[in-house]
Amino acid sequence: MPVKTLWLVRHGESVGNVAATRAEREGLERIPLDIRDSDVPLSPTGEQQAAALGEWLAEHRVEVESFWVSPYLRARQTLAIALGDDPVPVAVDERLRDRELGILDLLTTSGVARLHPEEAARRRHLGKFYHRPPGGESWADVALRLRSFLADLLVTPQESALVVAHDAVVTLIASLLRRLQEQEILEFASGNPVLNASVTRLDFADDDWRMPLFSDVGHLREEGATVTVHPGTPDVGDPESADSRGNGRP
Repeated sequence: MPVKTLWLVRHGESVGNVAATRAEREGLERIPLDIRDSDVPLSPTGEQQAAALGEWLAEHRVEVESFWVSPYLRARQTLAIALGDDPVPVAVDERLRDRELGILDLLTTSGVARLHPEEAARRRHLGKFYHRPPGGESWADVALRLRSFLADLLVTPQESALVVAHDAVVTLIASLLRRLQEQEILEFASGNPVLNASVTRLDFADDDWRMPLFSDVGHLREEGATVTVHPGTPDVGDPESADSRGNGRP
């Protein structure tokens, strides 16, 4: 049987999240982080969140038949900590990697405005969904590779799967399965941040995908773990994206 239940998990808080939050609050132009994005590890809080996720997973283990994860370290660490000694096969898929930012990588909101004002203008013209920073990806680019991923995932023999990845990946997979269009996706993303180590559930029934759970962190609260949001990289020219709770790399 093809996949009928899909769990989506965002990685725990990373040191990149922490550095980006501090940079935004201090008004810096650049995030002081000398680590390749794919190598950014979890923060101590992120490790605590992953352990709390492990308690949730222990209760739902029979509901998950296959595991998929982004190749980025923070996602792999989250799943590894959550699984503990459970020796299950895990599929690492590069299509689940975080959005690539090109020349805007490690820049804060003010840094983008000051160092690349032409990109702010391009973004205002093209819109958030289609703006592609030089050397980076637009949301549409990420959606395209996720369509490829879903085409493979949803025809596997397992009826349920769990994916550990990044906030943009969680938002876009949920949006693609629910067949949302550009403006609907942006409105949904604006009002529904993906929290660190949160759990989202999608179920397929009657030829449609339903989402009974989105960005749930009840397991973190139950285990006494800190709840963090870190809504991701600030989008050029989008004042709502410069959230005081943290920006930077997801």
